[in-house]
Amino acid sequence: MQETSELTVSAALALFLEDVALSRSDNTFRAYEQAAQRFKDALADNGRPPTTTPVSALSVEWMGWFLHSLRDYAVATEQMYVTAISGFYEHAAAENWAEVNLPALKRLRQRRARREATRLPPFPRLEIERVLDTVDQAPLAAGSSEQETLRALRDRALLFTLADTGLRVAEACRLTRGQIDWNEGRAIVLGKGNREAVIRFSQRSLRRLRAYLEARAALDGSQGRALSSLALFARHDRAAGHKVLAISPRTAEKIVAQWVTAALGPNATGTITPHTFRHYFVTTVLRASGNIRLAQELARHRSITTTERYTHLSDDDLDQGYHDVFDAS
Repeated sequence: MQETSELTVSAALALFLEDVALSRSDNTFRAYEQAAQRFKDALADNGRPPTTTPVSALSVEWMGWFLHSLRDYAVATEQMYVTAISGFYEHAAAENWAEVNLPALKRLRQRRARREATRLPPFPRLEIERVLDTVDQAPLAAGSSEQETLRALRDRALLFTLADTGLRVAEACRLTRGQIDWNEGRAIVLGKGNREAVIRFSQRSLRRLRAYLEARAALDGSQGRALSSLALFARHDRAAGHKVLAISPRTAEKIVAQWVTAALGPNATGTITPHTFRHYFVTTVLRASGNIRLAQELARHRSITTTERYTHLSDDDLDQGYHDVFDAS
């Protein structure tokens, strides 16, 4: 290990990330790596170049700079980045790289958390509805191949399913035909933490799923397997050929990105993800019912504080609510 006096902030962060890579998932590692880069940028912006500044100078003030640099980030991203860099501070203290005032660091995070509880992340409800309208109204091009037709019908069914069920993207990708109870409009899934849950489907999502599966009938029937075992959302690309293979979460992300670009233009690419559709689902339940407990149960949030983060009231909503109360007569 390098001597502390020679260890720069950049080198210390690299060592910290090596430990993270061994103990955390790939997704977590990437988030920590991005947080480390943002932390280094914040230091550089405040006259502390990370490639030359010794880690022994690490101070709580730097965390303040870092927090300020995250002011325009989404709340969830900010929380992940702050968790990552707090971990770095704790690692530095444990390795005796620096004398860190960990209680002061904790107090700073707590003050920040209280402020963040009142800040609502931006939510593009109307934009999501434009995406749904676009995929729903997209005409099939004359002379489209069977694969192109199936992709278009699958994309439509997938986006409406994400919007109206609250499924996480990995859950949607794992669905099989046999999990759908078409009479009840339900499916039983294994969700986060391997917890079994009942998912409800809207009539509009069921109609689009039926249209997709009807178009897939010949392909599914050629598999030599029980229809119930086949993926609900299948790949329709050259590599899959005539096999029915489930789409991956990454494929679902690309499908969403494709239709966001088609509906909103290239500048909107990346602003709406599959998880945004889950957010749309919770917000729609809250707008329609005003029942946060109902939203919590349907979204399968273990804590109601998670559901509370999804409440969004626009000026129009507030106007309507006010007049419903005071001008109803």
